[in-house]
Amino acid sequence: MASVIENEQFTGLILLSGIDRPGITEALFNTLAPFSITILDIEQVIISNRLILTVLIALNPAHEKALEDDLLGCASELDVDIATLFSKTTKSSIATKKGLLHVVILSSKLIPQSIAAISGAIAASGGNIERASRTASTPVTAIELVVSGVSQQILSTALAPIATAQDVDIAVQPGGHMRFAKKLVQLDVDSTLIMQEVIELLAARAGVGEEVKRITESAMRGELDFEQSLRARVQLLKGVPESVIAEVQAEIVLTPGARTLIKTLHRLGHTVSVVSGGFIQVITPLMAELGITHFRANTLGINNGVLTGEVVGPVIDRAAKAIALREFAEIESISMAQTVAIGDGANDLDMIAAAGLGIAFNAKPVVKAAADSSVSAPYLDSVLYLLGIPREAIEED
Repeated sequence: MASVIENEQFTGLILLSGIDRPGITEALFNTLAPFSITILDIEQVIISNRLILTVLIALNPAHEKALEDDLLGCASELDVDIATLFSKTTKSSIATKKGLLHVVILSSKLIPQSIAAISGAIAASGGNIERASRTASTPVTAIELVVSGVSQQILSTALAPIATAQDVDIAVQPGGHMRFAKKLVQLDVDSTLIMQEVIELLAARAGVGEEVKRITESAMRGELDFEQSLRARVQLLKGVPESVIAEVQAEIVLTPGARTLIKTLHRLGHTVSVVSGGFIQVITPLMAELGITHFRANTLGINNGVLTGEVVGPVIDRAAKAIALREFAEIESISMAQTVAIGDGANDLDMIAAAGLGIAFNAKPVVKAAADSSVSAPYLDSVLYLLGIPREAIEED
């Protein structure tokens, strides 16, 4: 085993700051080029046209004074500030650290107290923030922290109350190449992929909106399970002309960012699937339009051009949604660890629990509490930031 002395090296930390313009990075590294130097780490960020560039180097300690003099000349020529710190340190780099976690913070209005609370919880858990960067500024601000020294479970537990108290969305995920491996992202439909509830649109066309609403509220109080409530509501549609399905299809509005989410995932090689407690006859044209081939929903009974008031075949309830996720993942040869489930209601709880990453989208409190992460902003494409996809990689509508 190597001794501590053998692991020691002489390093220099170079911090350059100033007004950004082309050629600064080139000039800095041209200044370093004549010396016997190894680049250990680089970080550069531009905020409001202000450049901050840090470089960690390994060098011969005999070259410290000459290098420092050359860097001062470079700073004067470029009209920037360059600070240096030379020291003997034990070899340590973020590139060599194992078990790194990525903490993604989403907020429509990020304030200092939130960052202070999050960073405090990370420190109290034994973690250390290795890097911080902004991955998006629209439609929400997304900040990604790379954290070392703490397990995912401990950090997730520590940050959950912070997210609630600070009204921000936080996701904690493992780093490594698996974060960017092929994924299956499964979406609920009503109030997730689309802004409406299909059964309510049908009920309004049938003139039974209030009756359906009362049954829905009864189910929410726990007086009926999903299958009982669905069959009771569909029974009220008995005798309605089949033509109302096309009328309802014309009323459907996608959730803001839904099309962007799906287009981006498809372009990056991921698979999107859909499961719905609604009806296959209503969503099939939408699935074709969005290029989604894996989808399941309930089937309305239709006879002689009118609705029979029955659901044909098994009901797509919360258990069926989780089964669909597993089956679609198997078809695509994707491990369950690489699946993502997104939903808003109790009917989505099983698939959210089964997925590698469960996301509650503008969800009820019970769903938020059960999910790995949540999105409170009304933009479905915000989910992309939780998956580590930066704004510049996103396919616009």
